[in-house]
Amino acid sequence: MDEMQTNEIRKTVPRPAFQYGGFWMRFWAYLLDLVVVAAVSGIIVKPVFRALDFQLSASGIFTPINIASALIFYLYFVLMTKFFGQTLGKMVFGLKVIPLNDEKLSWSAVIFREWIGRYISATIWILYVIAAFTPKKQALHDMFADTAVIHERKETAEPAYS
Repeated sequence: MDEMQTNEIRKTVPRPAFQYGGFWMRFWAYLLDLVVVAAVSGIIVKPVFRALDFQLSASGIFTPINIASALIFYLYFVLMTKFFGQTLGKMVFGLKVIPLNDEKLSWSAVIFREWIGRYISATIWILYVIAAFTPKKQALHDMFADTAVIHERKETAEPAYS
């Protein structure tokens, strides 16, 4: 095959306009987000609970402190994803959530992805690993909402060799 035929084949094969965010980049971004959420909870929730003389160390899942912390957790992910397309962790690592079928992230897609899908994935941690094996690097909550995570600062480059 000569160089002209190779160039013609290259022109006809569609290339993705972006690179999908892999498991490890998403993992580190998520860990950073957990630190942010823990800090926000520590700065806002605990002082408010102390000021209102609510119990901070109660046993059980549905305690007021756990409900308030969960609310901060889910609101952080929902609001940051809806308004910015990324959380602070994703911003640091250059990742962004995009819809695969729409021009903009809809409220229903964001809520389904960040609240319902993330709850399921967080409950069964192994489901996050799915992102390492799917072609578009989608985790379960991405599949539910028909979204993907991309590297926003990387463009697809031509290969250095033919």
